[in-house]
Amino acid sequence: MTSSVPLVATRPAGGSGLQAVLLDMDGTLVDTEGIWWDAEVGIFAELGHVLPEEHREVVVGGPMTRSASYLIEATGADIALADLTTLLNSRFTELLDGNVPLLPGARRLLAELAAHGVPTALVSASHRQVMDRILGTIGTEHFHLTVAGDEVERTKPHPDPYLLAAAGLGADPGRCVVIEDTLTGVAAAESAGCPVVAVPSVVPIEPAPGRAVVASLEEVDLPFLHELITLMR
Repeated sequence: MTSSVPLVATRPAGGSGLQAVLLDMDGTLVDTEGIWWDAEVGIFAELGHVLPEEHREVVVGGPMTRSASYLIEATGADIALADLTTLLNSRFTELLDGNVPLLPGARRLLAELAAHGVPTALVSASHRQVMDRILGTIGTEHFHLTVAGDEVERTKPHPDPYLLAAAGLGADPGRCVVIEDTLTGVAAAESAGCPVVAVPSVVPIEPAPGRAVVASLEEVDLPFLHELITLMR
């Protein structure tokens, strides 16, 4: 499927080095993982079930269908998967209430990438309905391409979303740095062959070959991303 944000002609940056940056949304650029959890807790309370905190580590960063399926199975809630995903998306957008806080360093990093002409893509497991709502705050102008979770047959942790984004930007996945906050997203990026900057939100992420782990986006700038690509090659 195509993105609702038009793909524009891009020239991969950095020659044989960095060609593009592919960014996750929830928990990476915007502080919404807690809002998702509040939506899940609220919906299941209305269904007569309490969600223990340990479930949060399982569902964080996951595609909607996987997270919703897990919660139905874990609680035994009497609700169809399609109905639950609809309720969760609606409750999440209600809870946003126009307030989508960007995480520290996010706006500065996006501005730096734009100033240096680095092609970017926003790649999320969230559905298009949610992504477009949040894009209104982040700014569509920061991205050459966006990929939502309901626009690919297999979303994260499969590599498909990142492979689609790299192809859409005309870039080699091995020269695209992915910025993610969850193990699910990191798995998708690494399966696609992309070096990764992990900024853990809920669950810790360990460093690994081709993977840098930082405390916040305030530690990430263009020289940092170029260096990661250089170390990978």
